[in-house]
Amino acid sequence: MRILIRYFFRGLRAVLAPVMIVSEKLTTPTSIERTPEDQARVDQACQGLTLYQFRTCPFCIKVRKEIARLGLNIELRDTQLDPAHKQALLEGGGKSKVPCLKIAHDDGREEWMYESDTINSWLHQQFG
Repeated sequence: MRILIRYFFRGLRAVLAPVMIVSEKLTTPTSIERTPEDQARVDQACQGLTLYQFRTCPFCIKVRKEIARLGLNIELRDTQLDPAHKQALLEGGGKSKVPCLKIAHDDGREEWMYESDTINSWLHQQFG
């Protein structure tokens, strides 16, 4: 019975994944306008940010849309396709849950932020 349930959800994911990807492409907002100097400052601030995510996670899509709306250049690491990224997330953040925003501070410490609403709120406070 367990294997039947597992294959059911894998099949469901296989059917819904393309729909979610197309939906994201069609509904992603345009980024806010900044002067080139302001955008350069934002890009500099984003160098210490990394988003651990995977392509078809609805919560990851929510965060990627906010990143696009704010016009941020944040490195995306797919934990589903790359086992090294998944391992780094597990070792650094303590959980293999996505989305997770890794914030590398200037003093060398790292902060791992989980939950899409928390991440979006932090991004909006920093860059909105």
